[in-house]
Formats: sequence, C-alpha cells, structure tokens
Amino acid sequence: MPDFYYASMSPPCRAAHLVAKAVGVDLNLKPIDLSKGEHKNPDFVAINPQHCVPTLVDGDLTLWESRAICTYLASQYGKNDSIYPSDPKTRARVERLLYFDMGTLYDRFGKYAYPVLFSGERPDPAKLENLHEALGWLNDFLAGSSWAVGDNYTVADCVLVASVSSFEAAGIDLGRYSRITTWLEKCKTSLPGYDEVSAQGLAIFTGFAKEALSK
Repeated sequence: MPDFYYASMSPPCRAAHLVAKAVGVDLNLKPIDLSKGEHKNPDFVAINPQHCVPTLVDGDLTLWESRAICTYLASQYGKNDSIYPSDPKTRARVERLLYFDMGTLYDRFGKYAYPVLFSGERPDPAKLENLHEALGWLNDFLAGSSWAVGDNYTVADCVLVASVSSFEAAGIDLGRYSRITTWLEKCKTSLPGYDEVSAQGLAIFTGFAKEALSK
C-alpha cells in the first residue's frame, strides 16, 4: 500500500487522492499539518528534500509533483486505460489540460489568492480578471464532450475539479460559466470518492479563504 503524505486543504493533494479513488488503490494516508511546519520535520525532509505535499512512496519509488503522482497512479493501478488513455492523441489532450491547470488556471488563482491569504495583501482586481480569463478558456474547452476529454472521466477531471472546487469554496463567481458549473456538479456526483476526499479540505479552505478574498 503506497504511503501518501498530504494536506487535505491542498487542491493538488486532493487531485492525487481522487485519482487513487478512481483506480481503486488504497493509500496509507499520512497527514502533514503545514500550519505547524510538519513538512519541514527532518523525517519528512529525508523523504522529500523539497518538503512539499503531496508526496507518494510506493515501494522503491518516491514521487512528488501532484500531476506526476496522478499519472503514475493511473498507469500503475488503472484496470484499463479509460482514466489515462493510451491513444497518443487522446492522452495528449488530457496532458494539455494537466499543464493548463498547472501553468495557467491554478497558477493564476495562486497569484490572485496567495498574496492575500499568506501576506495579508488586498485582493488585486486585475489578477482576479486574469483568473476569469483562464476560466473562460476552460469553459470553452469543455464544449462538446461529457467530461474534460471525451465521454469518460480522466486524470484531467480529477486535477481540474480539485482546482475549480477550491475556487468555488474561496468565493470565486463561477455563475457566468455554464459548462464549468454543469461539469463541476457532474464531478461532485460521479467521481469515485469525491465527497470523502473533498469534504474536509474544502471546508477548511472555505473558512481560510472566502472571507479574506471577499474584502
């Protein structure tokens, strides 16, 4: 059983946990309290010198970077290739969305939210507008298919829903994006283990972020 070091509030941790649920692999959950600096404890730094979560230890493999963990779990434990398609063109579309989430969508949320949450700055309307631009692109990407890519959920859905549900919990208005809101509700009701994985972390995130970002 792989060891999974995580913080439930973290969207990247929830993304990897959702993939584990989707492929049916049990994880040995090892919570890390970031607020107490547990990620800097020597025992954890010895496992991951970057001392970041999520971190996965599966036998002789130690892996961090959430999207790498997602694709590894899907490749290693998936019973078929539906969650991480083997067809090169379909897989490329899935991976495009993983990179879009990392480099654009969640990155823009971080640039908007993190200075407020961790440095006490005032919310910057220009950064919020940049996030909405990215959400508009995602809304367009969701046209014409039941899930993010095609008619089956994939690792792209697990990663994107971890981000977008966090935006919603932080009070970002998603009402103008009809495809996103429809897809988000489908993820909440249809992704294996969604409530179990998301409930605690989103509740913490709401209490942490919503009031600060509404000022």
